[in-house]
Amino acid sequence: MMSACPEFAHDGCVDEEPQRIPITPELDLHTFRPSEIGELLPEYFAECLSEGIKSVRVIHGKGTGALREGVHSLLRRLPHVADFQYPAGGGSGGWGATWVRLHEPGSTADPTDD
Repeated sequence: MMSACPEFAHDGCVDEEPQRIPITPELDLHTFRPSEIGELLPEYFAECLSEGIKSVRVIHGKGTGALREGVHSLLRRLPHVADFQYPAGGGSGGWGATWVRLHEPGSTADPTDD
């Protein structure tokens, strides 16, 4: 008997439904394609702010640096980004991660104030 599902995983059909990413102060980009970060980062940062998260560690890995450069280029243009620190520092991922400080677009308040 043929299955109606055209794609298979080891345990059945591959789920094509979008999966919600848990909103935490850490975003690991290892499972994302570079072409996805243009939509992912602004949406993730907006969700972080709605949850009261104002500092996010973005893990891009060391690799060739292409993903890091793409992330940093995007960070410079996003209205939610107050600033960012690279490398993230010892114990925070070093050269493989970047700390990002967020604020509401148009806000003049210091994003570290609570």
